This record gives sequence, structure tokens and C-alpha cells, in this order.
Amino acid sequence: MISKTTMLRKRRWRVFFDAVVLCGVLYSGLLNAALPVAVDGEPLPSLAPMLDEVRPSVVNISTVGRTRIPDNPLYSDPFFRRFFGEPRSRPSQSLGSGVIVDAEEGFVITNHHVIANADAILVTLSDSRSFEAELVGTDPDSEVAVIKIPAEDLTAIDVGDSEALRVGDFVVAIGSPFGLSQTVTSGIVSALGRSGLFEGYEDFIQTDASINPGNSGGALVNLRGELVGVNTAIVAPGGGSVGIGFAIPVNMIRNLMTQIIEYGEVRRGHLGVRVQDLTPELAQAFNIDAQKGAVISQVLPESAAEEAGLQEGDVVIGVDGLSVDSASDLRNTVGLLRAGERVKLDILRDGKRLSIKSNIKAPESIQRSGEGVSSRLEGAALSDLAPDAERPEGAVVVVEVEPGSPAWQAGLRKDDIIVSVNRLRVTNVEEMREAVRRNQKALLLNIQRAGGALFLVIR
Repeated sequence: MISKTTMLRKRRWRVFFDAVVLCGVLYSGLLNAALPVAVDGEPLPSLAPMLDEVRPSVVNISTVGRTRIPDNPLYSDPFFRRFFGEPRSRPSQSLGSGVIVDAEEGFVITNHHVIANADAILVTLSDSRSFEAELVGTDPDSEVAVIKIPAEDLTAIDVGDSEALRVGDFVVAIGSPFGLSQTVTSGIVSALGRSGLFEGYEDFIQTDASINPGNSGGALVNLRGELVGVNTAIVAPGGGSVGIGFAIPVNMIRNLMTQIIEYGEVRRGHLGVRVQDLTPELAQAFNIDAQKGAVISQVLPESAAEEAGLQEGDVVIGVDGLSVDSASDLRNTVGLLRAGERVKLDILRDGKRLSIKSNIKAPESIQRSGEGVSSRLEGAALSDLAPDAERPEGAVVVVEVEPGSPAWQAGLRKDDIIVSVNRLRVTNVEEMREAVRRNQKALLLNIQRAGGALFLVIR
């Protein structure tokens, strides 16, 4: 007679054996199975056909130039320069990407920082042909640049509509990360309308498609192979991609590219206001129901805004039918307009909605020779610097300095911002000339340069 213990053991072994047999059958099936090449007669989804059409329009860009070694304060002393020479520069190279947008004319879109300070720009196509490119123009504020190559049989990319993008849409990045040309990565649109990340005009598309150094200027396309953005920047705490990349929307690029090709630069119009984001506290204070908008905190004298009747406290919620959700929205929208254009502004004032039409003016810039201010500044071109958040009253900017000139030898450099002369605050060239006239013996200039500040004595 079989004991109960023996029967339980047999059952356990039987269950174990059946489980082993079942696992073996399943494992065998997996080993013998293969992914089908088609489903219901249709090939499996693949990005390859689209990429075959798009990749010939994406190019590799390499540049050669010279980068100026940062100034040593001692170089402001003419006696030091007499013995040690002028500030030196060193050779520099950069790698990036570009997108062919006009096959007939050979126009290529890229980023400003890819070709900045370049003495020579070399473009290599997907078929390995290489051409030296001509710089058509650039816009540092938006990071957009246009170059031109003398090539035939080019393939231009199809341009899409970045306004139609939605968070979650699939996108593909194509470029030359770390010099590895024609590299493709994919992801989704993580966010839209990103701004306040860097400086300049920003309305970035954020994506988790892997973007690395060298991708700058490359294409961000949708699944139809249409250009929706140009890859520009990444958040990279460790130097590589962490899934947070940014691209300039193609709708913004289209407008800027037209001006760069026509003028060699972007000729932005100015409304003449200072703005800030609308907050719940401000909305309550202004007695309005809106949650988003740009609050006008200052209307500059003799500006287009003043002529149109805009007032401090007005909340701009739309421009020509486009919604304005923040101060950066207004800045970007107006920054894409040309001087002389007329726009309709939708505003909220005292709880009421109004529409005001305004002309867009060109920024006034009085540029004068430094010699007209002082003979010791001969060789420098000076211009009024418009007021901003950092310098609400304005200042004087050095537009250009001729190497070897008295202004150069005195230590002035291009883009220096002069905020005071002989301890007198100056907000424009006229005030600077008046400050110089009061003391002809020496000039004590307070200068802001590359994020720092210094005093420069010119005798």
C-alpha cells in the first residue's frame, strides 16, 4: 500500500516534470521563430525609406579660423605691448552640420556658432563631395546662419510646418555628432516654445532624440521627412546627450533666412517697450481675467509704442492674431518683423480688450568716429547702445576698432561697453563727447567687457 507521503511526492514530481516539458516546448519555439519580414503582405515599419530621401540634404561642416586669446589686463598698458607685442590668437577648428534648403542656389542653413570666426568653411556632402562655402550672412541673436556652396546636383530638404508640431510627435535628428557624419537618432517632441534658456530670440523645440556636439546645424525632421527644426543646443552636464536637446523651429528660420539672403543680416524692427510675464498677482492687481500675456512695464520715449498709444500696465495678449503667452513670446514675434511693417496688437487695459495698430521702427543707432569724441579715440567707431534690463539708461558701445590705431593702442576693443567717462555716467555718444570736453587732460573709462568690468586710463 502506497503511503500518503509517497503519493504527494509523485504528484510534486509530476507537476515539476510537466513544467519542464512546457518550458522546453516554449523555448524551442522561440529558438525556431524568426521576425516576419512582412505582416499581411505589408513590409514592417521602417524609417529607412524616408531617410534615403532626406540624408542627401544634410551636410557635414568643418571650419578653420583663429580665436583670440583672452586679453591680459597688462595689454592695456602701451609700454607692455611695446615689448611683448599685441594680444595673440590661436588656430581654431569646429565641426557641425548643415541642411541644404535651396538646391538651385546652393543655400545651406546652419548655426551661427558653427561658422563663427571661420576663415574657411568646408562643406562635405553625403556623396563625399567637398566644397568651400561662402558665408552669406548670420544672425547671432537667433543662432541662424546661411552659407552657399558652388555645387550641382544637390538635394534640398522638404520644409514642413513647425507650428503643426505637438508634444509627443515622433522626430528624427540627422547630423555629424563628434564628426560622425550622417548619424541618425530618433525620439519625440518633448516640449514646445522653450525660452529663457540662453540669450537672444528663443522659441525652441525640445526633443529627447540624441543630440551631441557636432549635431549643431543639422536637421530635425518629422516622419514624413520634412524639416521642422534645426538642432542647436543641448543640456549636457557630462558633455554628452542626456535626452534634452533643442532645435530652432523651421517657421522662425524661414523668415530669418529670407532676410539674411537679401541683406546679409536680420534687420529687426523694434516696438520700443520693456515687458515682463503676466503673473496671477499682476492679473489681480490689474483686475483682468487673463492668465497669460506680456505686461508692458516701460514705454520708451519716441518709440513706435509711444506713437501708437501703448501705456505702462497694458497687457499684450496677441500680435496679428497670434497669441502672446509671455514676454519672450512678444519679443520673438516682434523680433521677426521688419522695420516699416504695421501690426495689430491685442491688449488688455483696465479690464477691457482693445486692438491697437502700431508701426515697427528700425532701432536708432547713431554711429560716429571716436576721433569726433577725442583724438585719442581715433580708429574707433562708437554707437549708442539701446537701454536694456542690465543698463536701463543705455550706454556707448564700441562697434569697431582699427588694429594699430590710437584707440586700439589705448586698449579699446570691439564690443566694449562704455558706461562712464571721468566718473560721469554716459548713456549715448553725445553725453560721452560732453564728458570728454570737460576734462581734456585724461580719459578714465569704465568699461564692461565679456561679462567683466575694468577702468581704462587714456592719456
